[in-house]
This record gives sequence, structure tokens and C-alpha cells, in this order.
Amino acid sequence: MNLPSLFKPNSSNNDVLNGSQVWTKPVCITLLLLVISMVVFIVFKSHGNWAFVLELRGKKLLALMVVGYALGVSTLLFQTLTQNPILTPSLLGFDALYILIQSIIVFFLGTINIFNTQPVLKFAIEVAIMMGASLLLFRLLFTRNHHDLARLILVGIIFGVLFRSLSSLVARLISPEDYVVVQASSFAQFNTINLDLLVVSLVVCLFSAIVLWRWRYQMDILMLGREAAINLGINYQQFSLKLLVLIAILVATATAFVGPVVFLGLLVCAITNRICRRMYHSERLVLVSLVAMLCLVLGQTVFEQILGLTGVLSAVIEVCGGLLFLVLIFTQYRRNIKMA
Repeated sequence: MNLPSLFKPNSSNNDVLNGSQVWTKPVCITLLLLVISMVVFIVFKSHGNWAFVLELRGKKLLALMVVGYALGVSTLLFQTLTQNPILTPSLLGFDALYILIQSIIVFFLGTINIFNTQPVLKFAIEVAIMMGASLLLFRLLFTRNHHDLARLILVGIIFGVLFRSLSSLVARLISPEDYVVVQASSFAQFNTINLDLLVVSLVVCLFSAIVLWRWRYQMDILMLGREAAINLGINYQQFSLKLLVLIAILVATATAFVGPVVFLGLLVCAITNRICRRMYHSERLVLVSLVAMLCLVLGQTVFEQILGLTGVLSAVIEVCGGLLFLVLIFTQYRRNIKMA
């Protein structure tokens, strides 16, 4: 099977074409750990105030699970399309675009504007802009028959630098008080959750989960490569575009909901690729969702209940994910040298 060497090496064509088992040992263990972490998150230091705790922590817990699913699954789908376990859609500069949107809103409307009272409207505008930009970029990148890792990363860096430069320009033009607001939006916030946005994000994630579950066997065939997928009857261009639409929707929804989390998807996909026994998506979609939820719930429990909110969970995720990205790059480079 023509798969990058960083994917699980003990997979075979039969695993991809014939695999249908979902509740494997890694999935069951991860699910058990997730349930335990959820219980700890809810009951730890509750002091018997169940009405207040269940309302506050329950809403926050659901938000963590929604964001984990969206970012983990979108990264897994992007890696399936690109046939490379190093790539993530967040590397293409969408976090910088989100910060630029926040900077422009503050610059033209100030910190107190219509979006403060209409968060759903702000959410819809942000999702529409990021989704449109991502679809345009993905479409341009997938017009050629080959997928060049260096070209993909270079395009993401260029757009990221452009958006960050524009954000920096806007930051110089606004007051220090307004700049603090923009700076706060640069990190994902899990402490303040809007219930309306949570409902909208949950609906989007449930819809995507239903659609992707129906497409799981077609995605298994994509793992065999573009030529093999076409020979097996897959309309490669049309199906790839459908997946890219869902990727754009999930990334835009998660980013507009809590803020940018660049390397979470890469981190959980790397873990999934190491513990997943097979490469078929009926197992990997479930497992990557559970791993992402587990990482966010455990991380938020530590930062909120043990460290007393003295740190930011998203910052730790970025550091760990960035280091993992460098490790994956160097690992792939060394393996390519050995094969040459």
C-alpha cells in the first residue's frame, strides 16, 4: 500500500478494504479513559454544589468535546487526502486569518460593538470568511495531480505571514486597550462558553459525523492512492472536493467557536497513528475523536482544578504540537535518506 512511512507500518491492503470493526481494544481503552476524565472534570472540587457545577462544567465539557472532534477529524481527513501524516489544515494560516478578522473588527467598530450583543452573527461571519478562504486555497492546491509537501507548507507560511503582518499593522493603529482585546483572542478560550454558539457548533459536528460515517469506505479507498481510487470507481475530484468542504467547515467552526488551536489536530493524529491497529476509517475516525477529547478534557482539568487557571491550555498544546511537528519532519527526512 502506498502510504507514507510515518503511518502505522503494520497495515495492509486487506485492512483498508475489509476492515469494519469499530470497537477495537485501543478504542475501548481510550473511551474508558475519556469517561473517567469526564467524571473527574465534573466532580473534582465540586463541594456538593451540583446544580451550579453541572451547568457550568457540563457546558464547558461539551465544548471541549466539540472542539476536539472538529479539529481531530478535520486533520485526519486532510492527512488522508494529502497522503501525508505531517500536514494539518491549521498550518495553512487560518489561525492568522482569524486574528486578522478580530483585529479588523476592533479597528473599525471598537471593542464595544454590535458583535458583543450578537455573538451568533459574529460567529457566522467568521465561519463564512474562513471557510471561503480555506476552500479557495484548498481548491488551488488540489488542481495538480501531485501533492508537494514543501509547496503546501510554503503556501501556508506565506498566507500566515501576510495575515500576521496585516494584524500587526492594525495593532499599531489601535489603542493599547483595544490591543489587549485582540491579543486575548489570539489564544483559544475554554473558560467562557456561549450556549448559542455551542448549540450551533454541536449541530455542525453531528451533521458532519453522520456524513463522514457514510463515506468511511470511500475514504478507506483513498488511502490506496489517487490512481487506485479512480480504478476502483471513486470520482476522485468530486469526492476530494466534498471532503475539503467538510474540512473547511469543521476548522472554521472550531476556530470561530473558541479561537485558534493550531497543532491540536496534528498532536492527536500522531497519537492515533501509533495506537491504531489498522488504517480503515471506521476505527480511526472514532479513535481520533476520542483522543482529541481526552487530551482537551484532561488538560483543562489540570489547568483549571489543579493549577488554578495560572496557564493557558492552548499555549501548552501549541508548544507540544510544534515540537511534535519538528520531530515528524526530521523523522521523515531521515527515513527518506535511508531509502535513497
